[in-house]
Amino acid sequence: MPGFEADFDSVLERARQSGVERILVPGIDLATSRRAVELAEAHDELFAAVGIHPHHAEQATDESLRQIEILARSPKVLAIGEIGLDYHRESETAGQQASALKAQLDIASRLRLPVVLHSRDALAPLLTMLRAWAQDLPPVLQDRCGVLHAFSGDLPAAAQATQAGFFLGAGGPVTYPSAKGLRATLSQVGLDRLLTETDAPYLAPQAHRGQRNEPAYVRYVATAIGELTDQPLGVVAETLRANASRLFDWEYGNHNPRVC
Repeated sequence: MPGFEADFDSVLERARQSGVERILVPGIDLATSRRAVELAEAHDELFAAVGIHPHHAEQATDESLRQIEILARSPKVLAIGEIGLDYHRESETAGQQASALKAQLDIASRLRLPVVLHSRDALAPLLTMLRAWAQDLPPVLQDRCGVLHAFSGDLPAAAQATQAGFFLGAGGPVTYPSAKGLRATLSQVGLDRLLTETDAPYLAPQAHRGQRNEPAYVRYVATAIGELTDQPLGVVAETLRANASRLFDWEYGNHNPRVC
């Protein structure tokens, strides 16, 4: 994103100093997907997801989807995303969004990659599509088929998602005192189904609210999850680290032939 161009190296260094070892950078259209791959190929700790966000569903042409699939064959691309449905600002393009989402879910299935999912005012139809998709996935993706980024649903929705094999992304909002519903829901979701995220430069945690968000701040999210689940930060961090490794299969030196 443009807001990181001036101090990108410093952002990475602050993340390292905060204990962040790996970062997944998602694209939101073809251009940013290409840039995410470039960044991932230039930095050992960065990995990429490629995809077309529902805000850009009109860009999901046959050719752009073909280019997304080509990008996704990079060894540093470990997911398809950020994809999904958004009826808050884009409800008039619901059909177009669904078509773009289905096409990209098909790419993920073919390449055996998990998905990073956006949902705003569209969680019910999104879960309907995802549950149907998850039923026919190859064994390598079963029980690790993706993450619902910036999850804000209720406990029944969380149960549907996790039972279908998805993880739930927790970011800055879990630190907001006003987010009582979200905090109550996540406190009842098992730690083995949660991931930390930033949505940088958006959704900064309470301690930096109103400022640019950045990867170093996931420590605040992990601390909040520890408070909600009554677990020490070390246990939370190790569990969330294992969850991310399980979903993205990104541990250095493991069996994953996609990771350099």
